[in-house]
Amino acid sequence: MKLREIKEFIQGKDDEALFSEGEKLREKLFGKEVYLRGVVEFSNICKEKCLYCGLRCQNSELKRYRLNFDEIMESVELVKKSKIGTVVLQSGNDPHYTEEFIEKIIKKIREKYGNTIAITLSLGERSYDELKRWKDAGANRYLLKVETFDEELYRKMRPGRELKERLKLIEILMKLGYEVGSGVIVGLPGMTDEILANDILELSLLGLHMIASGPFIPHNKTPLYDYSCGDLTKSLRTIALLRILNPYSNIPSTSAMASLEKDARVQGLIVGANVIMPSVTPLKVRKLYNIYPGKNESDSSTLEDVNKIKEIISSAGFIPSESIGNYKKKN
Repeated sequence: MKLREIKEFIQGKDDEALFSEGEKLREKLFGKEVYLRGVVEFSNICKEKCLYCGLRCQNSELKRYRLNFDEIMESVELVKKSKIGTVVLQSGNDPHYTEEFIEKIIKKIREKYGNTIAITLSLGERSYDELKRWKDAGANRYLLKVETFDEELYRKMRPGRELKERLKLIEILMKLGYEVGSGVIVGLPGMTDEILANDILELSLLGLHMIASGPFIPHNKTPLYDYSCGDLTKSLRTIALLRILNPYSNIPSTSAMASLEKDARVQGLIVGANVIMPSVTPLKVRKLYNIYPGKNESDSSTLEDVNKIKEIISSAGFIPSESIGNYKKKN
């Protein structure tokens, strides 16, 4: 699919045909199975200044937290109890957690659960030595969102950072043997349909194992507080396009979409997504991982929340999977 055609679909050229093709490919490769990933958000401290994120270091009104080793392991235990096949260890870009600490967590998970659980890391930009050490310790996957491939917009949204640095790390992660995930934000202030179309194309050229997209949600403690939310329909079109261009990749239906509309994650599954990522962060700090309004709003226990998500998946005619959910390699 060429850039011009992607842009036409983003603008609503033929939603019926687009969504039908996304659904058909998901059905062919994944059936009704939906992979679950339990996300342990173990620190909301971040040294970055990203304009779109509530965790940005300039947000002085956010109460900050860090989970210790035992608290993280208790959350991993909940992932297993919930019969979820993947744990995602996620934090802001927090240098407090050393290379050795993360290695210790990975090794403890492997010691306790063997290969019955996949370990995904989402820890921001780290050095080659750290990434290699964690892969050698037993980590399987790494998530590193790009947000946009437009260099000017990227530089504006992530002050002090360059797109080429991010792309270099994705290349390193690939070479180290991780399953690698990245993604974009649909409707970032300053993002045109041309930029989004190019983002979709560039993402698809990276050969990623997981690709995420979700709408921009303005946070009232960021410089982008008075901008409009990203468009839900455009986000659904993006999911369908990503499925068509990356048929074998794991594609989540994100919580950001659910912040715009209650049943939006089900809509995402219908048009091509095959992953949902519930938070298993301890209730006492869960709401403090406040990247955008509406995230982690539930007051229920982790097991209750996971069961609700499984019920939603089942009610929509899908099957919540207990599988590790590795990348489906093309035969």
